[in-house]
Amino acid sequence: MGADRLLHLVRAPAAAPAGPLRGHPRPHSRVRLPATPAAGMRRVAVSCSASGSGSGSGSGPADEEGMTYKGAGVDIDAGTELVRRIRRLAPGIGGFGGLYPHGDEYLVAGTDGVGTKLKLAFETGIHDTIGIDLVAMSVNDIVTSGAKPLFFLDYYATSKLNVDLAEKVIKGIVDGCQQSDCILLGGETAEMPDFYKEGEYDLSGFAVGAVKKDKVIDGKNIVEGDVLIGLPSSGVHSNGFSLARRVLDKSGLSLTDPLPRNDGVTTTVGEALMAPTVIYVKQVLDIIGKGGVKGLAHITGGGFTDNIPRVFPKGLGAKIVTGSWQVLPVFEWLQQVGKIEDAEMLRTFNMGVGMVLVVSKDAADRILEESSPAYRIGEVIQGEGVQYV
Repeated sequence: MGADRLLHLVRAPAAAPAGPLRGHPRPHSRVRLPATPAAGMRRVAVSCSASGSGSGSGSGPADEEGMTYKGAGVDIDAGTELVRRIRRLAPGIGGFGGLYPHGDEYLVAGTDGVGTKLKLAFETGIHDTIGIDLVAMSVNDIVTSGAKPLFFLDYYATSKLNVDLAEKVIKGIVDGCQQSDCILLGGETAEMPDFYKEGEYDLSGFAVGAVKKDKVIDGKNIVEGDVLIGLPSSGVHSNGFSLARRVLDKSGLSLTDPLPRNDGVTTTVGEALMAPTVIYVKQVLDIIGKGGVKGLAHITGGGFTDNIPRVFPKGLGAKIVTGSWQVLPVFEWLQQVGKIEDAEMLRTFNMGVGMVLVVSKDAADRILEESSPAYRIGEVIQGEGVQYV
């Protein structure tokens, strides 16, 4: 057995009925807002670092025109084109979670990472919450089908294993699983010499949940006039960090400097950017259980513009009232410093709303009252795409 395979970590929660294990580490080859039976899933959530001229300090003609996600190295349109091509090979993909028929239920699966937010984890030394982000990105996707998460598995890769550091990361994963009422069933640790920079690591994971076939939420019953309700986010969550880091470079601020804001709250830039992603599972399942929910959209890469239309039947779109929710100070700062256009903000960031529910008119007032804080942000209209008013 080679040195790369000597470490064997077993992680099995006490409640797990069969001894799930952790695999051997192995070598692997400006929004100006007032303050089917079986379906697959393929969401391209590009999270690459800016490179080349896009990784500089942000000076030059491009800045005068305003920063963009594409200018920071992430091309959402290219990701959309990839999905279009993959659909020729695997028809039916494109939802937030993949559905697999199993008896009278669907098993619903989702997979994701945390993108270049990891870069800020390395710089801030905040490693005990990045695992929450990892779990959130998958469980928030599968709950959009009405599925309760059952279990989660993670993948942790690094050049040289630092056990103390890895333990902090995995503690966050456990915390995320507890918040979503699922178990950490197992995972994989990969020690890959010379592949990552010293002290850095990469994360990915996937979650599986279940929902009764007659309870699945698929958006098919959405009609014109249905109401859009937004649940607040904690901040940037885990998307848009290639652009956010470019703005940070341009701002001249350090991660330990106070975030400019006018609400009297003192928060460092690092704390604001590293705020862990909200896990909506328990709240959303509770709302679903009381009726009236027809569709849900997890606001991740693509923002409002690309994610909300994914839950609508053909011929329907969304009208969003842009002054109807609280935009968090971190987004106001990002837009001001980066001179980012409104449309770019709404297609890159969640802007303070991390989950959108499409609900019937009759249920809207009750859900808003029982789910406070929550915002009535718009309605379903004829047409396609998203209109902002």
